[in-house]
Amino acid sequence: MTRRFLRAPELTSLAVLALALLAVCAPQLLAPGDPLAIHPAEAFQPPSLAHPFGTDESGRDVATRVVHGAAASVGIGLAATGIGIGAGALLGFLAGLGPRMLDSALSRLFEVLFALPTLVMALLFIAVLGSGPNAAILAIGIATVPGYARLLRARVRSVADSGYVEWARLDGVPRTRVLARHIAPNTLWPLVSAATLGVGQAIVWVSALGFLGLGTEPPAPEWGAMLNAGRVYLTTAWWMTVGPGLAIVGTAAALTVIGRRLARGTELA
Repeated sequence: MTRRFLRAPELTSLAVLALALLAVCAPQLLAPGDPLAIHPAEAFQPPSLAHPFGTDESGRDVATRVVHGAAASVGIGLAATGIGIGAGALLGFLAGLGPRMLDSALSRLFEVLFALPTLVMALLFIAVLGSGPNAAILAIGIATVPGYARLLRARVRSVADSGYVEWARLDGVPRTRVLARHIAPNTLWPLVSAATLGVGQAIVWVSALGFLGLGTEPPAPEWGAMLNAGRVYLTTAWWMTVGPGLAIVGTAAALTVIGRRLARGTELA
């Protein structure tokens, strides 16, 4: 009974993620309309069969814009997480396997940067790099590096000090083989669950930057920018914020459920 209960949210989350990925890769299959086409005569229409999420101030179909906006919101989140994971893994291995002086210096740097909220760091990088989707990818990716590096450094240290690694070294196994066969496989797998959770967080941060006008330039569809546009008409056209809001919350929640399930599997392993 418990297993069946735990299975339901995970299956639902996988279905939500499948829809999100389909929206990223082939949005025309879900919403064949043009997300930029304006129809002033159809402005502010409430949700209906023709327009499930209603229309906006320019008569554009909100559902179509939500589907096509996945490429920006989810795509930027995935790219930013890739940068954070890649740089974090490199620095984590350097800190965990490098000389004690290097480990101490990098650890202090990780702690200082980790103390700053990720969104604040992203805003600082945006101030230097400028606004736009490419700047958002770099800003969020760089801002998440300390968290991933800190996690991997601790895991590398734990595995490197374990008994089976010590026996392999005493047995004369080359250091490169010890790293490839023993340390790397047992340290990189936890990053899978961390990356899954990280993508959900990155999507929220991308949407926050878009809400502040620092992400994708309008009128291109992006979930955060759509929320910003809809807040002006919140009392008269509430449906303009419901669609992108559900997309952000649903995708982030689904990634959180799957990430936590992967983390439990890692702990059991």
